Amino acid sequence: MADQTIKWALNRMEGSDDAHLSIMAEERVAEARAFHESFPQYAVTPLAKLDALADELGLGALAVKDESYRFGLNAFKVLGGSFAMASYIAGKTGKPVSAMTYDYLTGEELKRDFGQATFFTATDGNHGRGVAWAANKLGQKAVVHMPKGSVKSRFDNIAKEGAQVTIEDVNYDECVRMAAAEADACENGVIVQDTAWEGYEDIPSWIMEGYGTMASEAAEQLAAAGVERPTHVFVQAGVGSLAGAVVGYFANRFPDNPPTFVVMEAAEAACLYKGAVAGDGEPRIVDGDMPTIMAGLACGEPNILGWDILRNHVKVFVSCPDWVAARGMRVLGAPLAGDPRVISGESGAVGAGLIATVMTDPAYADLREAIGLTGESSVLLFSTEGDTDPVNYRKVVWDGAYPAPEA
Repeated sequence: MADQTIKWALNRMEGSDDAHLSIMAEERVAEARAFHESFPQYAVTPLAKLDALADELGLGALAVKDESYRFGLNAFKVLGGSFAMASYIAGKTGKPVSAMTYDYLTGEELKRDFGQATFFTATDGNHGRGVAWAANKLGQKAVVHMPKGSVKSRFDNIAKEGAQVTIEDVNYDECVRMAAAEADACENGVIVQDTAWEGYEDIPSWIMEGYGTMASEAAEQLAAAGVERPTHVFVQAGVGSLAGAVVGYFANRFPDNPPTFVVMEAAEAACLYKGAVAGDGEPRIVDGDMPTIMAGLACGEPNILGWDILRNHVKVFVSCPDWVAARGMRVLGAPLAGDPRVISGESGAVGAGLIATVMTDPAYADLREAIGLTGESSVLLFSTEGDTDPVNYRKVVWDGAYPAPEA
């Protein structure tokens, strides 16, 4: 049986020149948010303040950004893919990204200025659904490849948006390479992927900026609730694009007194954690099948842009077994009296599971101390998806699947 303990590593890496932090500058995030606000489907997603849970755990405050409401797609990912597509079209048409409103992108003028492209991507479900949805709304084409073991409900949601979608007999990272090769071979083909590699950095940076809409909303909602600055921000990572975006945004927003940042990964795909353990600043790769219920985090090759931000600003990297995410799903799905319910999927709930464990289990007192969690702490989490796999959601929340190991 695989090791079921939570593992963690303090960030002792020497910092770089931090050249990629500017991707998440507040003015660049504001551009992305203005783009999203032009969509008729746009609405600010809820920030669930879990005051009773904070009291129970001994924290000053605990809030969860609930992305299950995003554009009716049950996940945050559409923020990145849609803004990257708009930024790409802006470059091709010679127009500023500020001109890429929903009305322009869905109108006759775009057909004259740009025509039609085919957007290729790899996904466990949420990113591909977002790309397919945006392509459908904008009159573009989408081709989506999913790794083996992908859930049928996620496949069906992508297919409903009119994309060409397949489940391949390879892992996520191999699907990325497949999508990139097909885009290269296709006339007007474009790869829209939230991971970055040498020579492929513009689109991933635009995706990260798109994710900034979620982070900026959360910061404003916290301020409206009387929390000018969270003391701690917990964010999950697959390739590290979301984590780099969130950490980058808050590092830019609070340059003189940033929050303490904690990055969490699925144990089977903990490439960033392994990089932190190595401590030399170089990214590490995890290969193979990476079996985990946290499908959105089952990525073994880091985004080099996100990694550079994280190595400069994250306090602790944490490798979480599946039971941590399952516990978080139950904690959020069955709230204490007075707290709102958050329907959070496997990749969305790992932060809630970690904070609940770290604050109550004496075995992780050293991790709690390393993070600096006290009764004065104001913690922000991101539930990045709802029940995108409804069958497994019920198995976990109703039937108690993936229980925590006995002490």
